[in-house]
Amino acid sequence: MSLTTSAETAQQTIPSPAIAASVPAVDAKVDARSAATDFLQIESIVLNLDASLRVHARAHFFSWTQGLLQSLIRHELLICALCHGKPPAFRADGFSMTTPDPSTFSDMFLRDAAVAPTLLKAWEERRYQPVIFDCSPSNPLGNGAFTREIERLGANQLLVHGVHDADGRALSMFVFACRPASVGPRQAYLAQLLAPSLHAAWVRTQLQRRAESGGERAQSGSVLTVRELDILKWIYLGKSNFEIGAILKISPLTVKNHVQKILRKLNVVNRTQAIGKSLELRILTL
Repeated sequence: MSLTTSAETAQQTIPSPAIAASVPAVDAKVDARSAATDFLQIESIVLNLDASLRVHARAHFFSWTQGLLQSLIRHELLICALCHGKPPAFRADGFSMTTPDPSTFSDMFLRDAAVAPTLLKAWEERRYQPVIFDCSPSNPLGNGAFTREIERLGANQLLVHGVHDADGRALSMFVFACRPASVGPRQAYLAQLLAPSLHAAWVRTQLQRRAESGGERAQSGSVLTVRELDILKWIYLGKSNFEIGAILKISPLTVKNHVQKILRKLNVVNRTQAIGKSLELRILTL
């Protein structure tokens, strides 16, 4: 095995004057433009990372993702989801400058039972590499309300990436809904680069919301009965109404009635949202 000295390496990599003279001048102009573009992209990345550090509330997060972040990943809608437990329960929020009510999309994202689990599974199967989904009639997300609204928005290309812990459990998932042919390897790389900053900023907004919802937590915790809190715990652990009834020695119909009361008291529409809100308000103790 021979070693190459730095001087020899320099001789190999630096073109001779004759070779350099033969390169057309137009190539030099192209290289200059490419270098300028690279510099602007690096500057944009640094500015975005700095902006993420200034996010402490939902309004800050909205301003960042729908403003400066668009220079790196152009999107019509961003769905941010936090994942809790195994199987995971999701809490989601939507951000968009295109649609007047992005929360509608986050609600549909949670209600369509196939969407969040399918995206999460695909991301896990790719060993936590970014996933690009094209929402077509044959896509694995199905043809539910979320997919139909995404297509109506004209943003049926989804870029999915997130953050996981050391045990491979997903902590957060970010779904960028983009216009066709606007997502590729560059955007996937930028999603990998920005995911830790997105996660940290998003978590800070949740901490702020918890501090602001202290009164709501006390009120919700006091209106749920001991039996309802017990049932909520078994729902979190993935048990069906029939299984909960067998554990608590009550009928499945009684469990169903308790579940309906829990949904009404927490002002949510399904079991997944009930778990997400109870974790957010810290009224679920395990």
